[in-house]
Amino acid sequence: MLKGHTALVTGSTQGIGLAIAHALARAGANVVVHGIESMAQGHAIATQVAAMGGVRAAYVRANLALADEAAGLVAAATQALSAPDILVNNAGIQYTCPIESFPAERWDAILAVNLSAAFHTMKAAVPGMRERGWGRIVNIASVHGLVASVNKGAYLAAKHGLVGLSKGVALETAAQGITVNCICPGWTDTAIIQPQIEARAAQFGGDRHAGIRDLLSEKQPNLTLLPPERIGDVTVFLCGQAGAGITGVALPVDGGWTAQ
Repeated sequence: MLKGHTALVTGSTQGIGLAIAHALARAGANVVVHGIESMAQGHAIATQVAAMGGVRAAYVRANLALADEAAGLVAAATQALSAPDILVNNAGIQYTCPIESFPAERWDAILAVNLSAAFHTMKAAVPGMRERGWGRIVNIASVHGLVASVNKGAYLAAKHGLVGLSKGVALETAAQGITVNCICPGWTDTAIIQPQIEARAAQFGGDRHAGIRDLLSEKQPNLTLLPPERIGDVTVFLCGQAGAGITGVALPVDGGWTAQ
């Protein structure tokens, strides 16, 4: 489906990002994997991704909390493999804390990685997509880009901002063969939520399953952690021919969370 295209997926050495990289490779896209691991570790992951679909893959290392490294990521991907015409902004970090004690440095880091990095990569990628007359940008927001929860002020600001930014860029590029969309996952089985699961499990004598159900019962009606692979599937859909007419949307994949 995506043969001949090159995808850059940020934060793709684990979790949702790695699942997206695998899905795009299986769909025929060449993939640039990104992370903060060593070059040796990154190359090993890229080799695994390439094997998923018999495609080419490469690894680029960048700290997206630093504006200059985020701004240079598309150029680094182009040098490592080829110019990306699919961009997936997935990298994200989380911190939960009441507003009155929220550390300013945590606020700055979350905004930098979850929002500003996507601005920098889109700014760098869009000109080439315009020249080619084709491009797909998928930003992995969150259900928290649509609704709120307590103690997540910075994450909410970043993800709501990412949804708004994506809508604006979608309008700017709508007539040029480019689509820009957000996927808004609910509770997904990734490392970023493990501390919250462990805290809940502790209330049930260490029973992880009970902790998950208790955590999800507050928000997600299906009471099931979503496998990261499903986000990969949705990404491929939005990048493929079936998604050609979809732009500027924030698509919940949330087990019914936002239906309430």
